[in-house]
Amino acid sequence: MSDILKIGKYEFTSRLIVGSGKYPDFKTTRDATLASGSEMITVAVRRVNITNPNEENLMDYFKDTDVKFLPNSAGCTTAEEAITLFRLTREATGIDLIKLEVIGDTNKTLYPDVIETIKACEVLAKDGFTIMAYTNDDPIIAKRLEDAGASAVMPLAAPIGSGLGIQNRFNVVFIKEAVSVPVIVDAGIGCASDAASAMELGADGVLTNTAIAQADNPILMAEAMKHAVKAGRMSYLSGRIPKRPFATASSPVDGMIF
Repeated sequence: MSDILKIGKYEFTSRLIVGSGKYPDFKTTRDATLASGSEMITVAVRRVNITNPNEENLMDYFKDTDVKFLPNSAGCTTAEEAITLFRLTREATGIDLIKLEVIGDTNKTLYPDVIETIKACEVLAKDGFTIMAYTNDDPIIAKRLEDAGASAVMPLAAPIGSGLGIQNRFNVVFIKEAVSVPVIVDAGIGCASDAASAMELGADGVLTNTAIAQADNPILMAEAMKHAVKAGRMSYLSGRIPKRPFATASSPVDGMIF
């Protein structure tokens, strides 16, 4: 079955996106990413080197793969900071597919500043970037980001790194109904069943980092995430049975012999 994820001008066969933070070294990052089957890895360019060829560079570990790099603006707290960062990153790497995140609360929740995110999105879209925008789980804001030029919206499932799983399942559905661009559930995924649940709700993809990088066995967890996203997507496309308050017999009762 052909089931392509389209984000702007880009196409992917995997609906799992992984992160690059919290690993002990770049080799483990590579091994886990390949085990996940993901075709995209997001990188906080303020914290992980992909631009300086004179230092250990994560991109060198992926030269012989088809994995695309998705620079993100983690650490930025204003629209202007994010805009400047992405312009410099594109000049250094040529990459125009980006994950826009502008954080409003840097101390406790790491929740996004959606006002600044929308401002940055409007400017970066005019600059020709393909934008995947990290946001809260609000369908109104998701629509505003689409109108601002986002090619995908990325609502959080729970606070970044919390591992709490999807805290508001209804809002994932509401966001999916509100926008026509892909919806990628981002942040708060703790295990494979969380990823499968997101996909069963109709999400177009899942991004996870901490759940893989800080698992006891990151490679095995990465593979589990791969299968979970695929299973959740297949379940969603298959169409689940309706929930009923009472039992229904599995075998037909009409024409019983005795």
